[in-house]
Amino acid sequence: MGFFGMSLLAAMGQVAVSLPPAPGWPSQQAFETVFGLVPRFAIASLIAYWAGEFTNSYTMAKLKLFTNGRHLWTRTIGSTITGQLVDSIMLILIAFWGVPPLPKILLMIASSYGFKIAYEVVATPLTYLAIRKLKRIEEADVYDRGTNFNPFALF
Repeated sequence: MGFFGMSLLAAMGQVAVSLPPAPGWPSQQAFETVFGLVPRFAIASLIAYWAGEFTNSYTMAKLKLFTNGRHLWTRTIGSTITGQLVDSIMLILIAFWGVPPLPKILLMIASSYGFKIAYEVVATPLTYLAIRKLKRIEEADVYDRGTNFNPFALF
């Protein structure tokens, strides 16, 4: 539903920008600036989410094999390091390229990425609690041995 909602927002934003403004409306330029970027943000969000989540999941699965299922913190933080790097770079480059100067874009990437990593480090103890409870309830522990991670494979 989130992707549908974002697509609807982007489409309605374009419709609103293309319609003539109300007589006497003094802020059309600002309105067009804000809503004109919505489709770009929607596309950036979708691409960054897909690529970042794929990277995160792949890293998580491979680290679980590498650690033989031990050291959950290496998987949670390690997969966040790779997945959020891809997500942050793609989102900010696609959404903001050509708008602010490059040093500002790089600062946005670095600060966004740093915040996400810091959050994962702080959240890791809660993740331990949740994973322990889920494993006890589900009585399962899955390893992705022999899994084909190609996102374009049909079978």
